[in-house]
Amino acid sequence: MSNREKRGKVWLAVSGLVTSRDGKWLVVKKRYGGLKGQWSLPAGFVEMGETADEAVVREVKEETGIDCTVRGLIGLRTGVIKEEISDNMILFLLEPLGAEEVIHQENELFEARFMAPEEIIQEKDASIILHQLIKQNKAIVKPGIDGLNPGDQFGYTAYKLFF
Repeated sequence: MSNREKRGKVWLAVSGLVTSRDGKWLVVKKRYGGLKGQWSLPAGFVEMGETADEAVVREVKEETGIDCTVRGLIGLRTGVIKEEISDNMILFLLEPLGAEEVIHQENELFEARFMAPEEIIQEKDASIILHQLIKQNKAIVKPGIDGLNPGDQFGYTAYKLFF
């Protein structure tokens, strides 16, 4: 079964804006997909049994070797592909934990590195999301609220709100 079949007609992806201590952004150049060869944010799909915020931390670690913590939610990209697939991506703001040494995943990425937003905007091959995030300049960050239980009848094993 291909990844496309496994995901069905409703996709949920995550993406992380990782900002270094000196204000640079972690960007990657993918080897495949619609953003092949373009600078974009580390991203991937939410897997069974994980929350969206857990997925973004996992994806950033897998793609770049950077351990992160989620600072909050910054946005949503949603669209429909060829009038049938609902394609949704939640964007999170992340902060590196410890070392900021990038070790990119060779089979998925051409390159990964921290770049200043002023540098990224000069790149002809930067994704539309990067351009919009830089243009917006100040993202409103919605922090996560943990430790809530909406009721035992639901059976949640993980439950978080971002307001």
